Amino acid sequence: MHITTIVEETPLTETREHFPTVTVVLPFEPKMTSKAELECRQKAALTKVEKELMANYPSDQALPVTKKLQQLCKSLNYATHKQSVALFVSPDTEKIVYLNIPVEEKVVVDAPFHMRDLVNCKQETIEYLVFLLSARQSKTYLGNASGLRLIKSNGPDNVYAYLNEVPERAANFSDPSTRRETMLDKFLLHMDEGLSAMLKAYPRPVFVLGDSRVTGHFAKITRHEKNIAAYIHKNCQDSSEEELRQSLQPYLADWQEIRQQNAVRQVEEALNTGKGACGIKDVNKTAKYRNNRLLVLEHGFTTDVPGELPAIGNKKNVPSAFYIGDPVDSIIQQVLENGGDVEWVDKDRLKDYGHIALIRYY
Repeated sequence: MHITTIVEETPLTETREHFPTVTVVLPFEPKMTSKAELECRQKAALTKVEKELMANYPSDQALPVTKKLQQLCKSLNYATHKQSVALFVSPDTEKIVYLNIPVEEKVVVDAPFHMRDLVNCKQETIEYLVFLLSARQSKTYLGNASGLRLIKSNGPDNVYAYLNEVPERAANFSDPSTRRETMLDKFLLHMDEGLSAMLKAYPRPVFVLGDSRVTGHFAKITRHEKNIAAYIHKNCQDSSEEELRQSLQPYLADWQEIRQQNAVRQVEEALNTGKGACGIKDVNKTAKYRNNRLLVLEHGFTTDVPGELPAIGNKKNVPSAFYIGDPVDSIIQQVLENGGDVEWVDKDRLKDYGHIALIRYY
């Protein structure tokens, strides 16, 4: 696995007037990985830190920080259900943050590193829903870099069976084609309700696949238009997984744009349903709660407005740790520690929402 090491370079002849800081970010999922393997990763990181500190600091400055890091590693909680961990160490700081997000390993020795930089350590994850539709059935897949996994299938013999109706009991339609269109809309409304449940469990971008007639009807009646990344007008009900992936590939090429669009859509939906907060003041008030799912903020967004720091980083009462640069870092820390996630979006994507928004679990 690739490990990034960042070291502030200073001539060895120069005497440092400040003490070193160290940040170590590691995958840490003891429920899925053996303790021996996890300890091996920690040992490798400790070796890197010790080597860099001893090369750039006198021993009376390097050794206390090294020992603190060793003690933090020994105190790690192997009963956690989280996926990774960040260790922050300086002469006056010892901090462990367990994260519910996958990360790339990183060792940062005496270079600027704030809580917001943890977001940049996240492994790129591509996850989406594939919603296959026809006039008689639907299938829902969860897609990622590993492939597609079927998570729900509705396969009635025909529309009438699914709606608990039979042709003889249908309303009086003078035109059979009109009746078919009406029954199709009823069926698709039912499928859209099923999609609602899927989106609560998997709030991901949705690709809708089906022939133009069915997808056209669905586009008119769905309540989840903002969640739809694209409509692919192709009958794929009998397609293999590889054929589905080929159909999706052109649409997945610009994943960063899809990811950002999905994040903004989630913000809009959360605010419309009273399950979100936006703007630094409201997000600051909400960040302390444990039911926060996703913090969305613009790249480069920061604030130094007095009195808006959460209690965890209130400079009036608590000395600011080296990894807290501003109120946004404090908010990010609270969201991550409470099991939430953080997503960046481009500048002005959230300009209508104060450049920062927090989504709670529904």
